[in-house]
Amino acid sequence: MKRWSQRGYAEGPYGQIHFRHEGGGDGSLGALVLLHQAPMTSAQFDWVLGPLAARGFHAIAIDMPGFGMSDPVPGVPRVEDWAAIVPAVLDALGYAQAVVLGHHTGGMVATEVGIQFPERTRAVIINGPMPLTDAEREDFMGGMYLKEREMTALDDGTQFNMAHAARTGLAKGTVPASRICEYVVQAFQGQGDYWHGHHAAFQYRQEETILRLDRPALILTNTGDVIYDHAVLAHGMRPDLGFAALEGGGVDVVDQMPEEWADAVAAYVRGL
Repeated sequence: MKRWSQRGYAEGPYGQIHFRHEGGGDGSLGALVLLHQAPMTSAQFDWVLGPLAARGFHAIAIDMPGFGMSDPVPGVPRVEDWAAIVPAVLDALGYAQAVVLGHHTGGMVATEVGIQFPERTRAVIINGPMPLTDAEREDFMGGMYLKEREMTALDDGTQFNMAHAARTGLAKGTVPASRICEYVVQAFQGQGDYWHGHHAAFQYRQEETILRLDRPALILTNTGDVIYDHAVLAHGMRPDLGFAALEGGGVDVVDQMPEEWADAVAAYVRGL
């Protein structure tokens, strides 16, 4: 099978968009766009690009604007802004359509891609949807949001310790220390502020947009995810969508269960 270059840039609405990709242009399952959680980068998918390519995908992981090596959105970004970059990457690689998969915040972006660009979206895979109540939004804005606003360039570098402690706690010993260090680097690599990712996520009303999504879609989750209950709620709101729940794992499911995760993605796409 033909292999593509593993790095690339596309010109998008806010400047350059960086992406990494693996798999042949003649892959049997076609193009699969991967949108990372926040605050991370396309490197979140390093451990699944190979398994996805082996299953017949051309897997394309994108640094969303302000993350990694992609130019940022001017001002404070919204999920709707980030969705606008996907057509530019598809154009750069010569695809009319792709399955668009997003994890957590990336899942909101994938939802929005399906709404804004239905003609470019073969299907949507929402890996960890998060429909919210007003109370949950208020709780975030009065708690985690304020803490994340402090995770900036501090003189003593404690912002890195804060991020490392948070990711270590979430991983619960299931991810190597070297990989957790990579998570921390990803969190601070981009030109956008650390707090931009979750701020955009909690401003986005996926409980409304998932009802408007009019493309084939799968809700993908895992029982150990911190927002697993939100995925169950989302499926209750859209029982017509596919639903798959892996057993165990956490927010780092693509690293904890790469083969099982890739199997679930491939199984859904083969059935389209």
